[in-house]
Amino acid sequence: LPAGGVSLRLCSTRVASEGVNKPVIDRIIRVDHAGEYGANRIYAGQMAVLGRSSAGPVIQQMWNQEKDHLKKFNELMVAYRVRPTVLLPFWNVAGFVLGAGSALLGKRGAMACTVAVEESISDHYNSQIRTLMEEDPEKYKELLQIIKQFRDDEREHHDIGLEHDAEAAPAYSVLKTAIQLGCKAAIFLSERI
Repeated sequence: LPAGGVSLRLCSTRVASEGVNKPVIDRIIRVDHAGEYGANRIYAGQMAVLGRSSAGPVIQQMWNQEKDHLKKFNELMVAYRVRPTVLLPFWNVAGFVLGAGSALLGKRGAMACTVAVEESISDHYNSQIRTLMEEDPEKYKELLQIIKQFRDDEREHHDIGLEHDAEAAPAYSVLKTAIQLGCKAAIFLSERI
């Protein structure tokens, strides 16, 4: 023991996992990492098509927030020792194709995609918040703060999409429904695989 009888402990990036419901936390962090990864790829696809258009700065602003979200979930994966979904290579391609494909419909198509995805993600974050609140809000305080902040960012992106005429996209309701079904499938698979 050092002078004064106080033991020294080395710091690490790991989170104290005492009493943590590991399967729940693993599932939450894995799927959120996958979702933020996919969102980054969607915005990359949109920027590839619309980056030099009038919509470029708006898309870039939302993408920058998604980059911050992904960075944070990369850190949480290390801290909680969570493995990523094995589907990341698929989400890499699927996200970019969805982003570029929706952007090929024009600014309104890209914004319709944003509305659909961000609504799905914010609803999913709300579900996770309920789960963690039922588990133990004090124990998961930091994770709850992160998820709440990111949920609010996703809602803001949703609203930006609506403000930029998402609902005027060709076949908006069909496009939105199809994208949201894809999001639900991606969430289901990424939590488990």
